Amino acid sequence: MNRCPTCGTMYGADARFCTRDGTRLISAAPRPVGAQAPRPAPASAAGTETPDAARSTAPRDRGDLPASPKPGQQNLTGALLDGRYRIIMKVGEGGMSFVYMATDIATQERYAIKVLSAALSHDANAMARLKREASLGMRLAHPNICHIMRLGETEDGIVYVVMPFVEGEVLSDRTNRLGRLELPMVTRFVRDIAEGLTLAHSLKIVHRDLKPENVMVCKRPDGTEFAVVMDFGLAKERKAEGELQKLTATGIILGTPEFMSPEQLRGRPLDGRTDIYSLGLMTYEMLTGKLPFQGRTQQEMMIARLKSDPTPLRKMRPELDLPESVERVLNKAMQRSPDDRHQTAVEFAEALSNAASGGTSGGASPGDSKILGRLFGR
Repeated sequence: MNRCPTCGTMYGADARFCTRDGTRLISAAPRPVGAQAPRPAPASAAGTETPDAARSTAPRDRGDLPASPKPGQQNLTGALLDGRYRIIMKVGEGGMSFVYMATDIATQERYAIKVLSAALSHDANAMARLKREASLGMRLAHPNICHIMRLGETEDGIVYVVMPFVEGEVLSDRTNRLGRLELPMVTRFVRDIAEGLTLAHSLKIVHRDLKPENVMVCKRPDGTEFAVVMDFGLAKERKAEGELQKLTATGIILGTPEFMSPEQLRGRPLDGRTDIYSLGLMTYEMLTGKLPFQGRTQQEMMIARLKSDPTPLRKMRPELDLPESVERVLNKAMQRSPDDRHQTAVEFAEALSNAASGGTSGGASPGDSKILGRLFGR
């Protein structure tokens, strides 16, 4: 069961938003007696993993577990994968894969290992998709992106990808836990997300499934927080769109309906501006705890995005006294036509930052070149 944190209404496990007030639902599953409340814990990018599945407690002593995996094994905990990666614990799973925390026995570095399920490892379409993910993901090395580092296959036929191990709190959990986020925190996270997207978009790669569940809030050694974009597994290289459409014609839904842009809902060609729309929705939700389009069902909310204007930010939460300039920036980011939005993630992040600090809420600013300089070493 899921519960609305605002009004307390209970819903089934498949519901995501409250039909009364539009608030994102949280899990209402009871914990066993004596169990501790979940804490922010390791999570990693993975194609279909959910944030709840990425929570785990510290592993026990596993000296009695097998030293090597067996073909088709569902849980590789304790195994030595490909003679290199010691699997510490499972941190998530989905329909296509399992995700583990692992240690490189040579360097002692921690990684996230995404293992394709045994059934799909023999599926030509699934393998083609995984190889496409890997080829795109290995080009996305950036502090604000959890990228694919390596694609491998063991002698036993276990196919896996290696990613940085990202530890922190899922952004959707942060928003649900606090109800909403303060404007300075939101602008900081938006800037981080925009920097990661800027690199991807410069390579003609579109995320397609940008949402709070795919962003991690992490901490640097000095205690400052930063955001990392996860799960570029749905990423599409624009020049390869036709090929990828063939690969996903078997029923895999590319994207999450609650955060899809109007052009994505209509099945039209996409570019980086679809991610900007999704980031606008995310920003609105971070600031208010709610989404700007209302509906009793998911279908009604999607139709609202195609035909209606978003509920004005300050009308949704008038008691917060958010600046009018911030509302204008978000309204531009959430325009139905891509041509009417900010044209780059940098432009949106800078406009939001300027509006939040009392400056103008226009487009690009001198800060754009600073972001690009950090990205490309200038």
